[in-house]
Amino acid sequence: MRPADDRFFTRRLIAAALLALPLAALADPGHVHELTPASADTLTVVGPWELTGIEPSRSGFMFTRMEVTQTLLDVDDAGHLRAGAASSWEVSSDQREWRFFIRQGNRFHDGSPLTANTALVSLRRALKTPGVLQLAGITDLYAERGAVVVRLRKPFAPLPFLFTQYSTQLLAPSSFNATGRVTAIVGSGPYRIKSITLPQMFETEFADTWNGDAPAVRRARYISVSRAETRALMAQSRQADLAFTLDPPSIRRLQRQQGVSLVAQNLPRTTFLKLNAAHPFLRDERVRQAISLGVERDGIARALLRDADLGATQLFPPALAQWHQTTMAPLRTDPAAARALLQQAGFAPGADGILWRDGRRFAITLYTFVDRPELPLIASAIQEEMRQIGIAVRVVVGNSSDIPAGHRSGSLEMGLVARNFGTTPDPTATMVGDYTNGGGDWGAMNWHDAALDAALARLSTGEAPGAQNADRAAVAARLQASLPVIPVVWYRQTIAVSSRVRNVSIDAFERSYRISDIKWHP
Repeated sequence: MRPADDRFFTRRLIAAALLALPLAALADPGHVHELTPASADTLTVVGPWELTGIEPSRSGFMFTRMEVTQTLLDVDDAGHLRAGAASSWEVSSDQREWRFFIRQGNRFHDGSPLTANTALVSLRRALKTPGVLQLAGITDLYAERGAVVVRLRKPFAPLPFLFTQYSTQLLAPSSFNATGRVTAIVGSGPYRIKSITLPQMFETEFADTWNGDAPAVRRARYISVSRAETRALMAQSRQADLAFTLDPPSIRRLQRQQGVSLVAQNLPRTTFLKLNAAHPFLRDERVRQAISLGVERDGIARALLRDADLGATQLFPPALAQWHQTTMAPLRTDPAAARALLQQAGFAPGADGILWRDGRRFAITLYTFVDRPELPLIASAIQEEMRQIGIAVRVVVGNSSDIPAGHRSGSLEMGLVARNFGTTPDPTATMVGDYTNGGGDWGAMNWHDAALDAALARLSTGEAPGAQNADRAAVAARLQASLPVIPVVWYRQTIAVSSRVRNVSIDAFERSYRISDIKWHP
C-alpha cells in the first residue's frame, strides 16, 4: 500500500476508533446542580477543571484566572513582562540578585497591606513547595526597603517569568493557619472570594480594597463541568456566559446558535505522546521514530479537531515565535517506513500482526485524561494507528494526576498530554524542568541529551545572549531527532460567549479570564 493510500485508510480508521472509545471516557463523573440562567449582575464561567483544594500549587491557577490573586509580575499578549503586585524590578551586575519593588497602596482583601514583608510569607512557602521556584537555584529570599530580594546560586535569566506563575501568587498572612496550611484564599486582585463549594464552584465579588479601576462585572462565579457537551449546552441555554475548552462537535453546533458567539486563540500548547525512554522497547530511538511515523497528524487534526492547520510538524507551535523553527524538516507520516524501522530494530510480527522481540509482545499502555475533551478521542485514534504498524496499545482514560504519578513511580509507559509551554511566558524555565536531568512530569522520561542540556543551560544563565536563537534551534533539533516526546497536534482555545457580554478576549498564556475587562452588553 502506498503512503497516500495508508493515510486515506488511516483517516477512515480514526472514525472506527472513536466507536471503540469506552463510554466511561465520555461520561461526566461530576454532578452539576440544576442551574437557572445567570442573574443579571453575575458572570458565570464554566470549564473542566475541578478545585481539588485551595492549595496554590494545586488549584491556584483558578484563583489567578478569576482575578482573585496577584503575582509579583504579569505579562502582555506578546509575553513581555509588565508590572503586577511589583511596580518595577532590577537585577545586579553579576545577575545573581534581583529586586522586585512592591507597588505602594496595595491591600489584601482583609484590609491588610501588601508589602514586601507580607509577600514573603507566600513566596517563602512557594519556595519550599515543589514548583517553578525550585528551578532557579534561590539561596535567599528576604525583604529590604520595600523590595522582595532574591539571591541566586548562579545567574538564572528567566527568573522574573517564574513570578508570573500561579504557584507564586500572593496571599495575605491571614490565609494560613499556625502550621502554614492554607485555610482561606485572601488575595489582592479586583475580586474577592465570596464562597467556595469544593470541588465544583466558587463565587467572587468586587473587592473594595482594589486600588485600580472598578470593573463593570461586579460578581462572577466559576463552575467545574467535566463534560464538554454539557458546557456547550450551558452556553446555548444561557446558563453560562463563558464556556471554555469546547469539543469540535460542540463548536460546530454553536456556530449556528443565535445568542452565542465564539472567540478563538492559538495557544503555546502542544498535545504529544510522552514516552518512557527506559522501557525495553521505547529506549530504542528507531522505535520512537517509528511511532512518530505511524501517527497520522493531519488526519487527527482534520477528523477530530476539524482544523488541518493544527497538525504538529514539531514540538513548538507557531504561537511560540522565538522557539518555532520555520526551516526545520517537519515531522511526517509514513506507516511503511515505520514498519521498516521496527523490522530493523529486531521486531517480527506474530499471528495477529502485533510485533514480538526477545519473546516479548509489543504491547504498551497509554494513559490520558478527560480534562481536555479531545484527548480521549486522539488516544483512541492513535491506538488504531499503532495497531497498523504492529503495536498493541491499551488506552486508559483517568485523571491528569496519573501522568506525573506514573512518571515519578517509573510505571508510565506512554502518556498523551497537552503541555502548555506558556506556564511561564518565557518557556526556558519550563524546558529546563521538562527535559534536563532525565526529564520532568510533563516532559521527557528517563531521557538525557548532552547537547540539549548544554543549550538549555546557556539559555537559563543568559551567558551567551548572541547565541540564544541558535540554542533554541539546537533544542528543537535534538527533540525532533530523538523524540523523547512525539508531537501530535497544536492547540487552539475556543470559548463560547453569551450575547449578554462584550469585550471578551483570550489570554494566550492562560493566566487570566480577563473578567475585569468584560462589559455588559447594553
